[in-house]
Amino acid sequence: MDDWQGINLMKASSKWILQRVSAVIVAPLIVWFLISLITLSTADYSSVINFFSKPLFSSLTIILLIAGFFHAKIGLDEIFEDYIQDEKIKNIANLSTLLLSTIIPSITIILLLYKF
Repeated sequence: MDDWQGINLMKASSKWILQRVSAVIVAPLIVWFLISLITLSTADYSSVINFFSKPLFSSLTIILLIAGFFHAKIGLDEIFEDYIQDEKIKNIANLSTLLLSTIIPSITIILLLYKF
């Protein structure tokens, strides 16, 4: 095995580990978020606003957004690597994923922090 194969193997194993770590972070946060939304579905308006304005909700939601979009980006990059043969299309797909996985959580976090 030459040096480049070793480097590619290290990159692949790092991506694999990051994918698993992000999944472990996202899974309980998704459960918490869904339970919170289900619980709030029967609450009155002031209770909902009070819940959303708590720092704990903001912090956990920000962590969920960052980890979730990071997890999605790594997964999509692997799919693109495996199934798209044309390098130009693969690069465009990876760039699009990078932009969307950065812009969407950033705007959501700004609105979350600004609104509440």
